[in-house]
Amino acid sequence: MGTPYLEHLNLTVLDIDKAVCFLQTAMPQLEVRGGGTGEKCRRWVHVGTEHSYLAIEDRGAQGRGPHQPYIHPGMNHIGFVVDDLDAVAERLRSSGYKEGMSAMDHPHRKRIYFFDDDGNEYEFIEYLSTESSERNDYRL
Repeated sequence: MGTPYLEHLNLTVLDIDKAVCFLQTAMPQLEVRGGGTGEKCRRWVHVGTEHSYLAIEDRGAQGRGPHQPYIHPGMNHIGFVVDDLDAVAERLRSSGYKEGMSAMDHPHRKRIYFFDDDGNEYEFIEYLSTESSERNDYRL
């Protein structure tokens, strides 16, 4: 058996098309792998690559729930590694997406955070080193 890796994350949203638009604005190479309807959800899609994806569901909610990231238990943000952080930031800013918290300076990685239309926060990371010890240095 190989090394475990995260295959997918399941996320409930208010508007699937807006969620897909946010993801493809940030990372145009992501594709809708499939979709449909389910017994308990009105619509679902899988957006990602051949190896990993976000499962996005519309379950008919009329508004956001009471979860406050970094306060209540639950998801705080989703992180994606990208090749060109500046290009991702420019596409999201020019499309009107709200920028989240700013990241600390680090010599081996750059990070930026943005919110989708449902208020979910996404972290985008560009690594500036191929050395794991440098990429994963949390003392800096």
